[in-house]
Amino acid sequence: MNRTMDIVQATRDYERWLGRHTRLIPAQLRWKHGLMRQSAFRFLRATFYRWAQVWPEICPKLITAPNVLAVGDLHVENFGTWRDAEGRLVWGINDFDEAAPQPYTIDLVRLLASALLAGKENLLAVNQAAMAGAVLEGYRDGLKESGRPFLLGDKNKRLLEMAQGDKRSPTLFWHKMDEFQRLKKIPKSAGRAIQALLPVPRLKLTFAHRVCGLGSLGLKRFVVLSNWHGGRLAREAKATALSATVWAGHADPALGSQYQRILDHAVRSPDPFVRVQGSWLVRRLSPDCSRIQLGDLPVKRDELRLLYSMGWETANIHLGTQKARRPVLSDLNKRRSGWLLDASRAMVQAVMSDWKQWRRASGS
Repeated sequence: MNRTMDIVQATRDYERWLGRHTRLIPAQLRWKHGLMRQSAFRFLRATFYRWAQVWPEICPKLITAPNVLAVGDLHVENFGTWRDAEGRLVWGINDFDEAAPQPYTIDLVRLLASALLAGKENLLAVNQAAMAGAVLEGYRDGLKESGRPFLLGDKNKRLLEMAQGDKRSPTLFWHKMDEFQRLKKIPKSAGRAIQALLPVPRLKLTFAHRVCGLGSLGLKRFVVLSNWHGGRLAREAKATALSATVWAGHADPALGSQYQRILDHAVRSPDPFVRVQGSWLVRRLSPDCSRIQLGDLPVKRDELRLLYSMGWETANIHLGTQKARRPVLSDLNKRRSGWLLDASRAMVQAVMSDWKQWRRASGS
């Protein structure tokens, strides 16, 4: 483990650093700290900064792997659906707040580590070796085939069934929107960014403060609600920030946010309503345009197919890095059997150690 600071010190240092780059909301940070106590899986999702700090020490043989523009904060609940420019339903990675140039291995290890932790908490029911095999097979196949987006229709019926669980109904979605704290106004820059995504100008707008996620808790996040042609619509503006890999000293701060770049270059059928506008990430929100939590999945599901697809989708993102395909495949072929599972288990052990220390420090 990193011996220069423990998890409590690391959290304080990271949040001070982040607060110098963007305005944070203290009440949300306190709530985030409480959620971090509840489970190791939630702790993992909330603490990518710690992962970025310690993973080179724990997995030194993986940091020399070829670099790609990586997701960074990849985990099994960082996937969702959206509608592309043709109105087709697409499934894939949902959030790129921590995108930065990193060894391709960081995404695979973090994805599998999150699956292992989810398994420990009975959110997934596949044995660990099978999880590792599915993720790695999907990733390798995606690279070999030069990627392919997941359009949920004729070719991905099983994934479509998993993505359309009962808990993702429009009624529940809009009920959650109605629970957000209403605001009289939002920052002008956020309003201008959202305005560019509205179907027509001069709609009657309702402003709200949205609190969701884990890794991004503490950042400013606003929602605009309205009605158009007899139906409801929602748009979100979330403050952008530098990746925690910059804080950890593993990425160049001069690059700035890589969110738009990773969207623009990945093998993807993009959501035309997701873009970076100034210092805001703006997107459409709807029952079909949202993240999928494991608890939202139907009870009857093919978890190995899901993990395979997550591996493939990771390849879709990495293929956005020009000329990365051959070096990554070559590196994969040189690695010994079991490397991914061994590295992920080591990182899970580190996460569990930090989580236990966090709970002791907070009196839980």
